[in-house]
Amino acid sequence: MAIVMGVDGGGSKTYAVIVNEQGVKLGAAVAGSGNYQRIGIESAITNIRLAIDSALESAMLTREQIDFVQYGLAGADRAKDFSILLPALATIPFSKWDLVCDTMIGLRTGSMKNTGVVLICGSGTNAAGRSRDGQMVQVGGFGELFGDRAGGEYLSAATFKAAVRSIEGRERASRLTDTVAAFFGHDTLDIVIESLLDEDIASVPEELTVVLHETAAEGDELAIQLLREAGQELGLSANSVIRRLGDFGAERIPIVLIGSVIQKGRSPHLLNGLQKTLESENINHVLIIPEMAPVYGAVLLALDHEKVLSTESLESIFVQYGGYQE
Repeated sequence: MAIVMGVDGGGSKTYAVIVNEQGVKLGAAVAGSGNYQRIGIESAITNIRLAIDSALESAMLTREQIDFVQYGLAGADRAKDFSILLPALATIPFSKWDLVCDTMIGLRTGSMKNTGVVLICGSGTNAAGRSRDGQMVQVGGFGELFGDRAGGEYLSAATFKAAVRSIEGRERASRLTDTVAAFFGHDTLDIVIESLLDEDIASVPEELTVVLHETAAEGDELAIQLLREAGQELGLSANSVIRRLGDFGAERIPIVLIGSVIQKGRSPHLLNGLQKTLESENINHVLIIPEMAPVYGAVLLALDHEKVLSTESLESIFVQYGGYQE
């Protein structure tokens, strides 16, 4: 019976999970960031090794007993990234393994055929896709300077900017002036503005996206506009991916939605903006918000490599396992 490992290396955590081909979880462990772009290659590999070794220990297995390892790592975007990551991962002695960007394990969590589009909207934003013939493309993922206009970091800054513009009369009146002030623990936004200027603070906490969602849920038009525009941006990225990949055949194109802004926020305004933008070019699609943790996308890809054909029946099992439980 095949035994495989999936490794999801993100900006904050690295999660390693070991399962057999029946979907039984044999071991799992969590370590620190696996994104070498944030912490450097040596630290990233150290954390990846720690997650792997701890998962093997919890499963009472050795590396030699693992048939295949699938790495899905944040920061594995360009050829340059792979030239750094592949030699480093090769120092971890597994006989068979593969590396993809974490976008691709996200796609696999929502697409049993491993085709379609994946949209990431967590701290940052990214879009990627895979066609029936295995061609892959990526759109975005490199920050606001390079055209990204979604993700928690972008939305938190946009929320604060909108509140400032509103209180100064450069934007419509909005409840954001009060809810943002309350987030910072002050009665008025004027106090917050003065405080940030005095302390020379140039950024705001990403948790402001929660305030944005809550204020939009109260019916505030400016907050709704910000979320709708984020959805439109995601839709533009998805349309770009689809155009670049070309024909998906007669089947509906899976649009897999990953990341806390989408999976936890689930704003109808964001989703409606996304849907309308998609429909402007692609009627034949379906939005999918996976319930399983992204690491199980890596596990499913590993099972695919081992020619395990019944992975669709494992989906409900992997959903029940949840996320970072350790």
